[in-house]
Amino acid sequence: MSNPHQITTVSVFRFKQNKYWAFKQMRLALTPLAAVEGLLFYKVLGCGAGNGFSILPDFGTYAMLLIWENETYADQFYSNNPLYLEYLSNAANHRNLYMKAVAGHGDWDGGNPFDYASEEPGGKIAVLTRATIHGARLLNFWRYVPKVSRSMEGAPGLRFAIGIGELPLIQQATFSLWDSKEDMTNYAYTMARHKEVVKQTRKQKWYKEELFTRFRPYRSEGSIPELAI
Repeated sequence: MSNPHQITTVSVFRFKQNKYWAFKQMRLALTPLAAVEGLLFYKVLGCGAGNGFSILPDFGTYAMLLIWENETYADQFYSNNPLYLEYLSNAANHRNLYMKAVAGHGDWDGGNPFDYASEEPGGKIAVLTRATIHGARLLNFWRYVPKVSRSMEGAPGLRFAIGIGELPLIQQATFSLWDSKEDMTNYAYTMARHKEVVKQTRKQKWYKEELFTRFRPYRSEGSIPELAI
């Protein structure tokens, strides 16, 4: 049975110092997250360099994607959880984005962790695309990434976009925030480079597993202005 109270939060942290501490949390944070009450699904994610979509990592930017049983559990975590407070003490700035998943398809770790709520008309939307790439197709996949990342720069209605991943090169995702569903749709279906990548994805069967989810963001906290709503 779906849970109408489920929410998703994405937290982005930027570090000017303590970068090695942040890098270690890619592994070390998993144990305390497993014990957090009301947390249904969690991922600690690294980010790409440059505009976020480089094959090279950005050791100063990290993200968490967390799915909660309800908003109360998320508030408890962001108010007093020791791991989160340690992130805050080490990061130069951050932003937490609260969202409702409203549409999507595909799998993550063998299943779809999102319960979809009714979509409200209008307003900003966020999009998560995530895939596990076949090892034999890595070279072809990464050949297309720079073209698509350049095509997103200056896209009408795009407020924020970043490449994130669980494992370098192999498990990759993009997270983006748009002024409206129409802006996102116009980019996805009219931008030639994006359309070409979608075509190649199907033709070359790049992915072992893939997922697309659209969210309605409704609350944000922190100091990264691009992610404010």
